[in-house]
Amino acid sequence: MNPRRKFLHTLAGASLSMPLINKIKFNITNPIITKDGSVPIILCSRGESWGRKTLTPAWTKYQVSKSILDAIEAGANVTELDPEDMSVGYGGLPNENGVVQLDASVMYGPTHNCGSVAGLENIKTPCSVARLVMERTDHMMLQGAGALQFAKDHGFVEENLLTEQSRLRWLRWKENLSDQDDRFPPRDGQYKPRKRPTGTINVLGIDENGNIAGITTTSGLFGKIPGRVGDSPIIGAGLYVDNEVGAAGATGRGEEVIRTCGSFLVVEKMRDGMHPQEACEYACKRIIQINGGKEKVDFNDKFVAVNKKGEVGCASIIGNENQKPNLAYWNKEGFHVYAGTYQIEVDRN
Repeated sequence: MNPRRKFLHTLAGASLSMPLINKIKFNITNPIITKDGSVPIILCSRGESWGRKTLTPAWTKYQVSKSILDAIEAGANVTELDPEDMSVGYGGLPNENGVVQLDASVMYGPTHNCGSVAGLENIKTPCSVARLVMERTDHMMLQGAGALQFAKDHGFVEENLLTEQSRLRWLRWKENLSDQDDRFPPRDGQYKPRKRPTGTINVLGIDENGNIAGITTTSGLFGKIPGRVGDSPIIGAGLYVDNEVGAAGATGRGEEVIRTCGSFLVVEKMRDGMHPQEACEYACKRIIQINGGKEKVDFNDKFVAVNKKGEVGCASIIGNENQKPNLAYWNKEGFHVYAGTYQIEVDRN
């Protein structure tokens, strides 16, 4: 084992083996799948509806190109280009100034190389720009104006990302921020969401030779301070891939995923022998632990993962019987939806 990797591996194991984690139990537990999975496989961090939209072109692309990178990019692009999705790409929810800023990352297992963009404006498909950062530069992240110029240099066309639907959502949010300012809400009443929306999609894949790749793409936290960067473009937080182990991605409150190196943690737990389901649950427990217990948690995070065998896992911090976390995947047997587990039950009805 590489000395640096061995050091990180030892450090991760030593610092995270805290007794409190073992005391945090999940309300609903899937039986762990012990049989071998199936590769090739492509998965995304959403369920039936968006899963089919994303994975159908991704699987078709893989059948034609046999490139797992091409396949997951094609899948992620579907969500990025769809204005009906208000959390990724075109039509994404803007920052507090009404500007859509996008983050994305890509990582490829065989080379262990990666690329990302942060705070990218006016480009609909940030994951495609992130892939070019990985393949056409010696850097791993470009942000802001530099990321935009790089995209334009490679032929991407600037476009307005703010749809009328997302603009109205932003305006209503601004009008309800305070009853002390000069903005008035619409006459239909004081609308204020209980939580500020977040949204992201992870697309992970393994080809028939066992090579692994992953993408995470998002418009980030709705109403964020301009310049805020979440976990999605940060390798090891919103995405991590190891060709010998598997891949993991995160959605939800990015700050919590960053300070736990969430996706890296999931992959390292799989390296230690955990099933992807157990590893995703462990990462959720870790976040709850560092926040002082579930009574202190008023946010959600979710992890999805796939191991080298093609076995999958999915867990979130918050859910209920009617809104369990899930993922969708496509393998040789066709399309599937996998129900995950959650830790804290809340009424979302």
